[in-house]
Amino acid sequence: MNNPKNQILALSSVILLATGCSPETDMKAGTNISDYSGSASITQGVAKTVEANLFECENGHSRVSGIGEITDAEGKVWTVPAKNNFATAPKAFDLYEECANIIPKGLDDVDVDSVPVAVIDSDGEEITGYIFADNYFELYINGTLVAVDTVPFTPFNSSIVKFKVKKPYTIAVKVIDWEENLGLGTEDNRGKAYHPGDGGFIASFSDGTVTNSDWQAQVFYTAPIYDLTCLSEGEGRRLSETCTTEGTDEGQNAYAAHWETPSNWMGKEFDSTSWPQATLYSEDEIGVDNKKAYMNFIEKFSGAGASFIWSTNVVLDNQVLLRYEVK
Repeated sequence: MNNPKNQILALSSVILLATGCSPETDMKAGTNISDYSGSASITQGVAKTVEANLFECENGHSRVSGIGEITDAEGKVWTVPAKNNFATAPKAFDLYEECANIIPKGLDDVDVDSVPVAVIDSDGEEITGYIFADNYFELYINGTLVAVDTVPFTPFNSSIVKFKVKKPYTIAVKVIDWEENLGLGTEDNRGKAYHPGDGGFIASFSDGTVTNSDWQAQVFYTAPIYDLTCLSEGEGRRLSETCTTEGTDEGQNAYAAHWETPSNWMGKEFDSTSWPQATLYSEDEIGVDNKKAYMNFIEKFSGAGASFIWSTNVVLDNQVLLRYEVK
């Protein structure tokens, strides 16, 4: 029993037996770590909370935005839902943000001239961007962190950014679908204690750049996984399309798949040729018809020709990195 993987398997068996279940009767085949042969590191169960809450909503209610750590069978510690710069980075200008009582009915009520400009190139073009992320984004231009979302989890908000840069330039975005149950990719929702949330990112920029299938999207954290044989890989894609997205009240022993984030992934010179193209999602699939942070400014999102993008699984993929080169 000195093998770390065996120790995790034994621990999971003890947990299931203690609840009156067994690995054979509670889960399908393919739920042992030894059944997985892909490139991800696999963890199981709830992460240790290391930051209880990154955000307090002053006007209204927000879900807890915690940070956790969980160790895989090889002893590597993973941060969940993802490492981020929320506490230290410049925040995006709020387009709509209920917690700050910024609730304009449309663009006419927004003082766009007050948005600060991040200077990448002093002799560059000034560009304005409109962003809606489910749940959180970090925006890099040519490797420089321009702004991060002002709300990590909920309520849903939207943002304006401005930056000055010369073409060609590279947009890189870290997007996180936050989680309430750290390490499990789930939240208490839709009548289930462990229900996977979904993501989504859309943006348009004043130079005509919009999110579409020309962008690249690679996943680095997928959860919850109850049957590891549902994970597959091919042609740069990390796929979970056959994995269940149903909620449950018994999800505390779910697995998660993690991939190491390249240190220079946001840089202009980073080689992302192996990354797959982004997958497009409709407004109905993301579910924005009841979100004023989006609908009040729809002319700057789908109305500007932008589409919602994510990796291949908008429900289970929780940390996704996006890249696009503007010519």
